[in-house]
Amino acid sequence: MDKRLETFISENAPLIEAEMNRLINSEISPSSLKESMLYSVNAGGKRIRPLLVLAVLADFGKHSEDALKVACAAEFIHTYSLIHDDLPCMDDDDFRRGKPTNHKVFGEATAVLGGDALQTRAFGVLASLEHTRPEQVIRLVASLADASGAGGMVGGQVLDMEGETASLSLRELEEVHLHKTGALLSFCIEAGAILSDAQDDELEQLRKYAKNIGLAFQIKDDILDVTSTTEQLGKTANSDAASDKSTYPSLLGLEGAQQQLDRYHRDAVESLAFLEKEDSMLKLFADYIVQRNT
Repeated sequence: MDKRLETFISENAPLIEAEMNRLINSEISPSSLKESMLYSVNAGGKRIRPLLVLAVLADFGKHSEDALKVACAAEFIHTYSLIHDDLPCMDDDDFRRGKPTNHKVFGEATAVLGGDALQTRAFGVLASLEHTRPEQVIRLVASLADASGAGGMVGGQVLDMEGETASLSLRELEEVHLHKTGALLSFCIEAGAILSDAQDDELEQLRKYAKNIGLAFQIKDDILDVTSTTEQLGKTANSDAASDKSTYPSLLGLEGAQQQLDRYHRDAVESLAFLEKEDSMLKLFADYIVQRNT
């Protein structure tokens, strides 16, 4: 990992994690529910999504008192989606990030409700931003709703489940991941752009970046699923093959999947030309997404 990115992550990830814990603990709720929420929030993870919110601000040279809360809202949605994704009625996974999944520890009912509580907390956090203009708050709430709902992440999960036993085309597979993985990544980029007062033409380029890194992220996940061990991944390896899912390696082979990954990475980096920075933080994140080993 590039040293500048390593420093950025080491400085900001602990702030995100501390703020997420504060936001959950500040609510009055049953202790069992709070334990479920905190268990998954504190189960580890790369924090790429919330860090991308902050990376956009860094590249624009802007500061927002509310950026950390917006970043946490995105990670709350991501964490809730993982809790639900692991449930027996969906992917039925026993491990996530090297630990037993939420429902294995707290039971299915509490896991479902813990995910629900994280989802609603995310919108509550955005609605209560104190240092952001009201029109920007509305844009953030609407954007997160679009990204996480039926037209975004949730719709992508449905497409993913429906495609488990089907032989998807490359275009159909990309449609799944543009929604399931890419939509929330796109929100994080757009949220940073909103807080940075980005111009419309700049936002359009950032959306292209987000689309390409979203697809690159999923291709890398697919490649790692067949080239890594369960211990390396922190979750069950070869789970996609076991579920008979269409993946980039299954459609294109490992070499073809790698070529597709390289193309999306290149397109993502090219869309950042307007920043006029050789190694912007967003460029370093794009590099990290395609080079990571977990």
